[in-house]
Amino acid sequence: MISLLFSSNVFLFVFLPIVLLLYYILPRPFRIPVLLLSSLFFYGWGEPVYLILMIITVLIDYVFGILIHSKQQKNKSAKPELIIAIIVNLLILGFFKYAGFVVEQLRVIPVFSELSVPEITLPIGISFYIFQSMSYVIDVYRNDAPVQKNPMKLGTYVSLFPQLIAGPIVRYGDVAEQLDSRKENIKAFSSGVMLFIFGLAKKVLLANPMGNLWNMLQAEDGTAVAWMGICAYTLQIYFDFSGYSDMARGLGRMFGFEFLENFNYPYISKNITEFWRRWHISLSTWFKEYVYIPLGGNRKGIYRQIINILVVWSLTGLWHGASWNFVLWGMYYGIILILEKTFLLKLLKKLPSAVGHIYSIFIVMLGWVLFFFEDMTSLGNFFVKLFTPVASSDSGNTIMIAYLPMLLIGVFASTPILKNFFEKRKETVLVRYGQLVVGAVLMLLCVASLANQSYNPFIYFRF
Repeated sequence: MISLLFSSNVFLFVFLPIVLLLYYILPRPFRIPVLLLSSLFFYGWGEPVYLILMIITVLIDYVFGILIHSKQQKNKSAKPELIIAIIVNLLILGFFKYAGFVVEQLRVIPVFSELSVPEITLPIGISFYIFQSMSYVIDVYRNDAPVQKNPMKLGTYVSLFPQLIAGPIVRYGDVAEQLDSRKENIKAFSSGVMLFIFGLAKKVLLANPMGNLWNMLQAEDGTAVAWMGICAYTLQIYFDFSGYSDMARGLGRMFGFEFLENFNYPYISKNITEFWRRWHISLSTWFKEYVYIPLGGNRKGIYRQIINILVVWSLTGLWHGASWNFVLWGMYYGIILILEKTFLLKLLKKLPSAVGHIYSIFIVMLGWVLFFFEDMTSLGNFFVKLFTPVASSDSGNTIMIAYLPMLLIGVFASTPILKNFFEKRKETVLVRYGQLVVGAVLMLLCVASLANQSYNPFIYFRF
């Protein structure tokens, strides 16, 4: 069944209005049940079979949260319960995401060659909601957040439809208080609507055209075609994912929640360390807080730090998918970050900032090649196209010329130039009312575009 997309007419004009209406007309005690039931319906629309899996995950971590809190109240160690909870969560994630991959690799060994690869459908958003659910248990264990004794509230936190499918990954400690004492108001609601519209515009008006360009250019020959193609994919994945995150944050505000920013113009970075402070911030923060620091971080010497970085980035790659290209992608960034921490950052700081920008975007674009091509042969062939001088085909040149204006608009929109311009003038009457006009125009353009577009799921739905 097709998922209920934020960028679909059913969501925009049926599901969301009904949920908002019920949320605000019913008495306050009913608001959590409304959010929980609507979130379960939202997930069940696309994954009815796996809805029970998410509910089981919530109940498991609810029980372990109670057990951990109970033992800590008696001044007893709750570490065994924490370890068991983490193992159970990882086993659930591991079975659905990696079982087929592991069996496929074992078949290379003669003794396991007769094994059949299981056909397991990956539940949508499982990587996101498992990480969120685990963060609850860990935060309770660390006393970073209070235990949640109301299973409906914990279920709402894990399943909350604005960020359920593709994040941002919301740590329990960041929203625990909001579950109990949200303060909805017109100002937050209206800013949430605007943020949602701008996120929708990123997806529909920028990411989708860049995706079309990338798809067309993959079938063409030529070095310039290859570079323009990967540039298009670089913009597509940014506008696609950051657009979803903006929509999630906007929806959260409409219901009284404030989620942390997940993207902060990553393509203006001057080094890769900075890039990962700006890209998918919630995932980077999760691995830092729950893996890197517990491993020792940078507190145990440079050699231990290098090992910790490699571990974290190997896991980051695997988190994205059960495929060797994701392992390579994770290790690629791990090695780059190690080089930066040992000497490269010092060198880059001595050079003009333009050099850092060029270096960063070059590294990132090559990284997206690793990220996109799961087939190793296709991956190798594309790298050959990038670095072997070959004239572009006539059809390739035609496509590039036709899409060049859109590509330049995408490059401009990936920078904070426009945002900074309006931020300095946000108190003026022109900007205050002008953004309403811009929002209305963008919404109309999105609706018109959606009428002509086929099913266009978000890239991160498959993770």
